[in-house]
Amino acid sequence: MPWAKPEILKAIRTKRIKIEPFDPSFVGPCSVDFRLGNHFKRIKKSKKPVLVKGNPSYNHELHEEVIVKDNGFLKLKPGELVLGVTLEKLTLDNQTCAFIEGRSRLARLGLLVHVSSGLVQPGVSNHQVLEIVNLSPHTIELQPKTIICQILFDDLKGKAEYDGEFKKQTTA
Repeated sequence: MPWAKPEILKAIRTKRIKIEPFDPSFVGPCSVDFRLGNHFKRIKKSKKPVLVKGNPSYNHELHEEVIVKDNGFLKLKPGELVLGVTLEKLTLDNQTCAFIEGRSRLARLGLLVHVSSGLVQPGVSNHQVLEIVNLSPHTIELQPKTIICQILFDDLKGKAEYDGEFKKQTTA
């Protein structure tokens, strides 16, 4: 069950969760707003098929990095997907997990901010990667520092800690 605002603020005070930079005005009734960072990865166009089988690893060669200045924009064409990263860094203890959710005001524009990987594992200390896709018929311009998603928090029964490749990720 997601935490309400008093539980979120208590978890921040007791360092169960850490958000850097933290703005108390971003804490809502049961979530915390996160903003869009400056680092993106676009999928490179290729005529070669991409083989997906077994338990595939992330293939860095399929993407090109794009860095957008604070006052700049990233143009996202209809049907295009980019990886983005949150401006805020999130650190969770080993008894807390979190979930990334989109914003309805963006979804109403045809913009989805996480396609499939909304779970934030316990024990991470990273910037959250977003799978941003434009489902509208219009080009959408994304500006860094825009409120892009919200994070919900929950307790684990027991303790666990993610120890994978993306535990301390800082870019998309």
